[in-house]
Amino acid sequence: MQTTGNGAPAGGSLVALAQIGEQLRSALGVKHAARDAALAQSRALVRFCANAIRAIHREERAEAQALLGEARIAAAAMCAAVAAFPDLFHAGYTQDGLKELVEASVLLALAADEPIPAHTQLGVEPATYLNGLAEAATELRRRILDLIRHEHSAEAERLLDAMDEIYSLLVTVDYPDAITGGLRRSTDVLRGVLERTRGDLTTSMRQQRLQDLLAKTGA
Repeated sequence: MQTTGNGAPAGGSLVALAQIGEQLRSALGVKHAARDAALAQSRALVRFCANAIRAIHREERAEAQALLGEARIAAAAMCAAVAAFPDLFHAGYTQDGLKELVEASVLLALAADEPIPAHTQLGVEPATYLNGLAEAATELRRRILDLIRHEHSAEAERLLDAMDEIYSLLVTVDYPDAITGGLRRSTDVLRGVLERTRGDLTTSMRQQRLQDLLAKTGA
């Protein structure tokens, strides 16, 4: 038998390398399967949240609650799939799905005038929660405009105050974008939406006061 200089069988290192290759392929296969599972659950999570937001705007709160229940199940399955792989857990598609869960959950709470769920209740990272919070506040503009059209000024004012409070919180989070997941951009977007919404509501209320005054004068 041909041997190496130290007496070991020739080709032993190549046998070890082949075994290492099998181990690496097996490990990567497991990770790839976890990624595929997480992607599927992320898509389902985003879909449930989008439909929940649509139901909230349609005043279908029972439907929104049911859809959020499905979203939480999808979120739990997604997180479980990547629990052993921190890099997959912090990947964009995973955190984007969780951000949508925050947005829908916060929007429903605000619409129902109930306590806003904390990031610990939703099982998300602080940066993901903050970005979801910003998007929920931005989404309030649509609801406020709907309320204005139906002359529900008091409720519109309440939600505008909620937008303002969320913006006031976000501007105090002074950390680099690498830590906050690009929160500064989301906050800047919210500021523009907040100012436009405040202007729309102010104009609507002034018009309503004028109409009320004219009605009284005419009477």
